[in-house]
Amino acid sequence: MPPARGRGFAQTWWGRAWLAALEDGALDAEQVRTGRRFARAGGVGAVSVRPGRVTAVVRGRDGVSHRADVLLDVLSDAQWDRFLDLTVQRAGHVAALLDREMPAHLAEDAETAGVHLLPGLGDLEPECDCGAWDHCGHTAALCYQVARLLDQDPFVLLLLRGRPEQALLDALQARGGAAPTEAAPALPEGVDAAEAYRAGRVLPQLPAVPELPAQPGLPPSWDTDVPPPADVDPVALRVLAASTAAEAWRLLAGALSEGTARRSSATELTAAQDAVRLAADRTGDAGPPDAVTHRLAVGSGRSPGQLASAVRAWRLGGVAALSVLEEEWSVEGETLARARAALQSAWDDDLRPPLRARANRWTVTGTSSQLRLGRDGRWWPYRREHGHWTPAGAPALDPATALASVDAGGEDGR
Repeated sequence: MPPARGRGFAQTWWGRAWLAALEDGALDAEQVRTGRRFARAGGVGAVSVRPGRVTAVVRGRDGVSHRADVLLDVLSDAQWDRFLDLTVQRAGHVAALLDREMPAHLAEDAETAGVHLLPGLGDLEPECDCGAWDHCGHTAALCYQVARLLDQDPFVLLLLRGRPEQALLDALQARGGAAPTEAAPALPEGVDAAEAYRAGRVLPQLPAVPELPAQPGLPPSWDTDVPPPADVDPVALRVLAASTAAEAWRLLAGALSEGTARRSSATELTAAQDAVRLAADRTGDAGPPDAVTHRLAVGSGRSPGQLASAVRAWRLGGVAALSVLEEEWSVEGETLARARAALQSAWDDDLRPPLRARANRWTVTGTSSQLRLGRDGRWWPYRREHGHWTPAGAPALDPATALASVDAGGEDGR
């Protein structure tokens, strides 16, 4: 894989869980930071993955290469049986795995059943020919590279736990079974519903999942031959109808994929937040009419420019991103210590940009770039445009990754 310069190593929740097992379990945090630098510079060679072990040759900054191994216990046959039973309970679980995603509900249910898919504290056992007895820079670099592989394919984790992809899919297919061609035998009177469900061979075949339209439908417009009532604004009504159609499409998409639909309840939002949601739900490149945009800006207590920045934030992260845009709060105590540690470890000493701190905002001195710390611990990139700070990209747990997304060509920060 190419070097990971200017980007995080894990974007998925299961990739981040893998890195948490490394970072929380290593005894020497400096070795972890060294490994991150090795991996980011492209020092990890081809990674070999097999049950219970990952291996790679890792080149350090001194140019010397070492074989690094990280070991992880494989699951027992009984644990695999429990995992397969849990997986086939929902068709969406199998579909998600085939889409190279790890359903969070499946991992949580497996954990409850005593099947630990993701490594925990101390589960990643290092071996390196450099002689280190705990995680060294070489094994840490391997773990960071494996996190990138897990992002692309969670079957890498399942192979590490003992089952290759095809064997796992064959076992799932055998458990799911096919609908019988002959008539299903009648169930005896009074059989327990859970028992009937487990006997999948007697269940009728499920209907095909309906095809989701490529985009939300167009709501009907006000009949131009009929004058609207005095208290009805046809333009605003059209915007609300289009927003409702888009929300219905999102809910249907979430239901069909057994995923979580985007926030759908406007009643949970304040009036100012809901105005931003409506402005962000514009359809087409033209967006809502200027009159509606002006009404939304006035109704939310913002200028048109402020509403535009709020819409940009909303599209990046909803309520959380809007809070980062509009709230300035004091970082103190343990939160401040963690923020400083993250900023200290994100760059090598010779690459760390000069930062000027104020509250939860760190501005790169003499530039148009800024980092803002959210209350959830994520770093949000900002750039200065036309005298105002505006969101520049998606958040990241690593401040270097967040800052890398800021376009350096903005207005000089003052």
